[in-house]
Amino acid sequence: MTTFFSRIRLLATLLSLFLLIVIPLACVDPEDLSLFGTVDVLVVDGTINNLAEPQEILLNRSKADRLTGRFGSLPITKALVEVVVDSAQVIACHETVAGTYQLPGDFRGQIGHAYQLRITLSDGTHYLSTQQIMQSVPPIDAIKAQFNPTGLTTKVNGIYPAAHDISIDFKDPADQHNYYRWDWKLWEKQDWCKSCVQGEYAQYNIVGKGVGTNCYVGGNQLYEDCFSPPEITMPEYNYGGQNLYFVYDYNCRTQCWEILYSHAIDVFDDKFSNGGTMTGRRVAQIPFYQKEGCLVEIRQLALTADAYRFFLLFQQQTQNTGGLTDTPPSALVGNVRNIANAREKVVGYFTAAAASAKRYWIDRKDATGTYPGLFYAQNGRPPIPEPDAAKFCIAPLPLRPPKALCVPSNTKTPFKPDGWQE
Repeated sequence: MTTFFSRIRLLATLLSLFLLIVIPLACVDPEDLSLFGTVDVLVVDGTINNLAEPQEILLNRSKADRLTGRFGSLPITKALVEVVVDSAQVIACHETVAGTYQLPGDFRGQIGHAYQLRITLSDGTHYLSTQQIMQSVPPIDAIKAQFNPTGLTTKVNGIYPAAHDISIDFKDPADQHNYYRWDWKLWEKQDWCKSCVQGEYAQYNIVGKGVGTNCYVGGNQLYEDCFSPPEITMPEYNYGGQNLYFVYDYNCRTQCWEILYSHAIDVFDDKFSNGGTMTGRRVAQIPFYQKEGCLVEIRQLALTADAYRFFLLFQQQTQNTGGLTDTPPSALVGNVRNIANAREKVVGYFTAAAASAKRYWIDRKDATGTYPGLFYAQNGRPPIPEPDAAKFCIAPLPLRPPKALCVPSNTKTPFKPDGWQE
C-alpha cells in the first residue's frame, strides 16, 4: 500500500502539499531542489509491500505561484502506470480515483524480487524509476504502551496533547546489514461523520423549493451529501440581515472509525547492534485524543541502503526546521526520471519494502489529565449540530437533523477493524 504518510488528507493545504512533495521521496544521491523555484513538478508516491492490502501509486503535479511561493497540487489522470517485475513481467495498474493507480487485487510484493516503476503520461512523456529489490524484514515480537503526560512537543490545533509511547521488541538478523523504518496506523471511534459549510446534510435529492418559503423539498433518490441553495454562494445573499456563513456537523448513522496515520520519519541502521535483540525501541507516540480506547497498527519496514540514506536526510532536515508543519528549505529529488529529459526534476520515490505489521489495543485506562476530544483535535473547534432553527429547512421537518453516512475511505470505515475491543 502507498506509504501511510501520503494518507494525511485531513490537514491544512500547506501541510498536505508539504507531505506530498517531501515525505515519499528518496534516491541514491539526493539532490536539493529549492521549493520556491519548484514551479511545476511531477510528484510520485509509491511503495509496494508484501502485505495483503491495496498496492497503490499516486501521481500529482505540484505547482507554486511564482510571486507568493504558495503551492497547489493537481492529481495526474489518464496515465499508463506499470510495475516491471524482475525486468520481465509487466503488471498494469488501473486508476481508481483521480491520480491514484492500483495494482491488481491479488498482487503482493515478494522478498528478493526486483521492481521498477514505469509511467507514461497522457501527453506521451515517459518516466522510469531505478530498480528496487525487496529486502527481508524480521517480525515484531512484542509491543508495549506507556502513558506519557508530556509526550508530544508539536501542537494539535493549539494544544500539546499527552500521548502513549509505543515500544517494540524484535530480533535483528545477524547475517545481514539491516535498515529499518517504522510508521503506524490508528483507529479511533468517530461520532461525527460530516461537516457542511454553508449547507445542510440531505439524505435525499432536492426536488424544489416551496413558494415564498425558505424550505426545500426532498425527493426519493438517495443523495447523502451536503446541500447548499444555489443563491447561498452569492456575496450579496444573507439571511435575516446577517452574513450567511455557517457550518453544521452531523453525527454518524452507524458505527464509524476514524483512520489516522503517522507523520514522523523514524529510521534506524543496525550497524552498531547487528544480530542483537532490540528491546523497548520506541517507534510511535499515539496522541491522547479521547478517553475511549484505540487500536494501533505498528509497521516495521525493511529499507534499502539508498532509501535509508534518503529518509535519514529528510528526518534531519525536518528536525532542523522544527517539525513537519514547517516548510523545509528544500525538496529532495527522488529515483524517478524523465527518460528523454534528464534535466527535469521529478520529486518522488518508488520503492519495494517488506513489512511486518502488528496491532495493539490501547485501553487508555492509565491516562490522566485532560484531552481535546477527537473532533476538536481534528477541527480546532467543538462540533456544531444543526439547530432546530437552521438557516434554511429541508422538508419533511420531522426527520431533521439526519445522521450522516460513514463513507469508507482512507480516513474512515464503518467496518469494525480486526483487533478492536469494546
